[in-house]
Amino acid sequence: MTDQTALRVADLPQNAPTPFALRPDADALERLKQELGLLGLRKLSFSGEIRAQGKRDWVLTGKLGATVVQPCVVTLDPVTTRIETEVRRIYLADWKDPEGDEAEMPDDDEAEALGSEIDPGAVMAEALSLALPQYPRKEGAGLGATVHTEPGKPAMTDDDAKPFAGLAGLRDSLKKGE
Repeated sequence: MTDQTALRVADLPQNAPTPFALRPDADALERLKQELGLLGLRKLSFSGEIRAQGKRDWVLTGKLGATVVQPCVVTLDPVTTRIETEVRRIYLADWKDPEGDEAEMPDDDEAEALGSEIDPGAVMAEALSLALPQYPRKEGAGLGATVHTEPGKPAMTDDDAKPFAGLAGLRDSLKKGE
């Protein structure tokens, strides 16, 4: 979603917001679906505006909407999720990249360096990627109990691994011995 949606900063008006409304076609949806590893992607829209902030900085604000289908992390069955989120990016002319091998993450994760273009399509793809559920789970899907053991030995259950399960057994055996 780049190049076709990129706007040159030099062409943006300083005194009025520049609106945008993106509804990718079927080919663009398919590319984005593949890129994000989705089973399905429908009703993707991103609309908002880009406006000047001060003399040299810019702000992009918008609303992202999409219906995504992902595999359930437990059953791999399709899970459909509707995403509706607000998006905001601040483009700073005096951006300074962190120096050195280790750098702290800035408190403002909406800010980035101002380049020669602002691309609402790239922001849409990034915002969608960040808004996806990390562990989609089909309703009612859960992990069963797992048991692990060496051949020929009784299986250890999740209850056996609890720290006080052994003490309860010891207490019961002591009571029997009295």
